[in-house]
Amino acid sequence: MQLVNIGFGNIVSASRIVAIVSPESAPIKRMVQEAKDNKTAVDATYGRRTRAVLIMDSGHIILSAVQPETVAGRVDKDITATVALPDEDLSN
Repeated sequence: MQLVNIGFGNIVSASRIVAIVSPESAPIKRMVQEAKDNKTAVDATYGRRTRAVLIMDSGHIILSAVQPETVAGRVDKDITATVALPDEDLSN
């Protein structure tokens, strides 16, 4: 299981992330409000401005104060660090 830092020491499972989106659009704002109403929202912003919304495969919505590009880069970095590329020789 790969874990990804989403800011302020908060960590989520990379394999459970469906999407990482910006909170600016009206449909995402509605989705976040519905998740808050249904108690399926996790606010990991520590009171700061929400900059990324992580949509999980469980239906939970996670709010992060880190930019979506930063979170995506951390997910990509963690996945590529553990997956060997086909042309890499791992016989050593």
